Amino acid sequence: MGGDLDFGWLGEASDAIARGAATTIGMILVSAVVGIVLSVIGAAGRRSRHVPIRYFVTGYVELIRNTPFIVQMFFIFFGLPSIGLVLNPLVVAILAITINLTAYGIEIVGAGLDAVPPGQTEAGMALGLRPGQIFVKVVLPQALRVISPALTSQIIIMMLESAAVSQIAVKELTYEADLIQARTFLPFETYLVVALIYLGLSIILRRVLLNGGQRFLFRGAA
Repeated sequence: MGGDLDFGWLGEASDAIARGAATTIGMILVSAVVGIVLSVIGAAGRRSRHVPIRYFVTGYVELIRNTPFIVQMFFIFFGLPSIGLVLNPLVVAILAITINLTAYGIEIVGAGLDAVPPGQTEAGMALGLRPGQIFVKVVLPQALRVISPALTSQIIIMMLESAAVSQIAVKELTYEADLIQARTFLPFETYLVVALIYLGLSIILRRVLLNGGQRFLFRGAA
């Protein structure tokens, strides 16, 4: 090939690339929705009056944040079958991404909760709201608004980390790229295209999460 780049394969491979990108997007969207919900629950649990709950959540966060994502995924995929629990690779991928995202999300959401002035809670109590109502209607919307950029960045990071799930044969973007470069013997061109696709997905997803999140998910704090 010399110094010339060859992208003649791109038209034939476009369907596979599109399928892989769709799988990547689907995985991260499901994981993000579930992960955010669990992050809120975990952040609240970490501030619970019940000591065992606080210890459990803290232990979970420390365990996940201080071990590699790929090891966590391999544990689920290769380790659980030894006790009779066999999961579909795609389910394993979503589960591993969600578990990882939740651990970091708990820290991020927790920082947002701590940033809400105590006077907001006191105002809710003065209005006769129950603690649960104060948390959901007063504190949480303001916290999510504060931490939405950080939470969005963490979701983007996990989308990029999701390339590792190709190691368990999940047919996402990197998996399809591996097959294409093995068939074409053009790794530079293949991974250049895939890198640009990840870049585009990151930019689009960031804008969707920030703009859409501020408009819909976090509008309660407006």
